Amino acid sequence: MITDNEIKLKGLQILTEHLGDVEAEKFITLIQREPFDYTKWRQGLDEDLSIEDISHKAMDLSKK
Repeated sequence: MITDNEIKLKGLQILTEHLGDVEAEKFITLIQREPFDYTKWRQGLDEDLSIEDISHKAMDLSKK
């Protein structure tokens, strides 16, 4: 298991890699400013996908 600091660092690296510095900072600001329930938000993201589709997405991500 990795530490909280390692998780934060890795998360920030991923955000900046995919969004760029400005948009990553904006994302963090939005998350901190608004009441946010990650579990509810996450549940709605893949509701239209089958278990097989989700599995394929996970396998593709694990190969990267």
